[in-house]
Amino acid sequence: MSTPADPFAVMRTRQYAVLLIMAAVLGVVISFLVYWYLKLITDIQTWVYTDLPKGVGFHGEPPWWPLLPLAVAGAIVGATIRYLPGRGGHSPADGFHPGGVAAAIDLPGIFLASLAGLSLGAVIGPEAPTIALGGGLAVLAVKLAKRDVPQRTAAILAATGSFAAISTLLGNPLSGAVLLLEASGLGGATATIALLPGLVGAGIGSLIFLGLGSLTGYGTFSLAIPNLPPAAHLNVAQLAWAVGIGAAAAVLSFGIKRLALLVRPHLERLLLLMTPLAGLAVAGLAIAYAEGTGKPSSDVLFSGQSALPPLLEHSATYTVGALVLLLVCKALAYSISLGGFRGGPIFPSMFIGAVGGMALSHLPGLPLIAGAAIGIGAMTAGMLQLPITAVLITTLFLGTDGIAVMPLTIVAVVTAFVLVKWLTGPPSQPTAESPPQGTESPPQGDAELPRDGRPVASS
Repeated sequence: MSTPADPFAVMRTRQYAVLLIMAAVLGVVISFLVYWYLKLITDIQTWVYTDLPKGVGFHGEPPWWPLLPLAVAGAIVGATIRYLPGRGGHSPADGFHPGGVAAAIDLPGIFLASLAGLSLGAVIGPEAPTIALGGGLAVLAVKLAKRDVPQRTAAILAATGSFAAISTLLGNPLSGAVLLLEASGLGGATATIALLPGLVGAGIGSLIFLGLGSLTGYGTFSLAIPNLPPAAHLNVAQLAWAVGIGAAAAVLSFGIKRLALLVRPHLERLLLLMTPLAGLAVAGLAIAYAEGTGKPSSDVLFSGQSALPPLLEHSATYTVGALVLLLVCKALAYSISLGGFRGGPIFPSMFIGAVGGMALSHLPGLPLIAGAAIGIGAMTAGMLQLPITAVLITTLFLGTDGIAVMPLTIVAVVTAFVLVKWLTGPPSQPTAESPPQGTESPPQGDAELPRDGRPVASS
């Protein structure tokens, strides 16, 4: 009987040590670039929705103002998808899943489409294009510095860039590691070997990211933990709420994705005309919410990443009617944005889940923090189909409260995940072996690194 090969033998080689050093360097570079990318998005949002209205003579943002930037966003995204290589990246209507390495020629389109949508009001998150840009830039940098880098080494370094990029958004390397591991489907010793460089890049990158936030005074742009009241003690009633909200989140997630997939073909037939109209539809929903509640249109617009902590902190200022209208408008705007724009699904789903949990917390037996945690976890699991990631993100976001209500979050996440699988049914069989448009094929050959060490960037 032959002795099985040692799967960790590669870790004792000089090449792997060099790979870890390169990962640390890339973590610094990618986090630096992602920091300023997020800063640019924030600055454009502030200029377009705050400074520009005052600059043209208004005392503040007029009710109809979102129509202008979202029409422009639709025009830019539509033209990018139509004319630039890579079609602006992966369509978020297909969900968050592993993809190939973004080719260098596709990076400008991914950057432009995501910047236009995120900055001007589309209801999408920054995580998917950030991951794609991080992985693509890492490979590009290594190839420019050393042209003879093996394909499999480049794939591992692309995953490192993706790790560093996503850790800047989720606030810590662990969340990014779990997210990309669960999305990639890696396992066993291969996962350990492939993930260590990514963890190094993410850890070093997080230090650089936090340091830049302190030095510049701009903050970190990461999802911050809000100041919340202590969570109530768990009981059977809250457990029942977890099952019910998990089921409702599954139905809502399924509906949002189904509507996005129904809308997308109609938008793609006439991109230059229909994508601006999609932007106008999102703006109309934001205007309807603002006029109906007196709350800012920004509650509906954007990813919800920066709006989620204030929403929870100031939950007492929102009536049940305002929360229900916000849930409806945000969900519809989210679905339209998934079908027509480029971005990611994480932060809008967290925001919608929190809104739903807050609305239901006005009913007996469901405290605010428990409702928010259940809603965030269930919607994240329903939209991403990554249950472990959903539990971890929810728990870390809510801090000590998240730990206290983790059992409820787990029940809601599992309920939502299983029910969405049941509603969706078996996956359709692929018709071709080619990778998604805008990506390079997974690397082949080069036995010095693990065969399954593919990057997980998804634009």
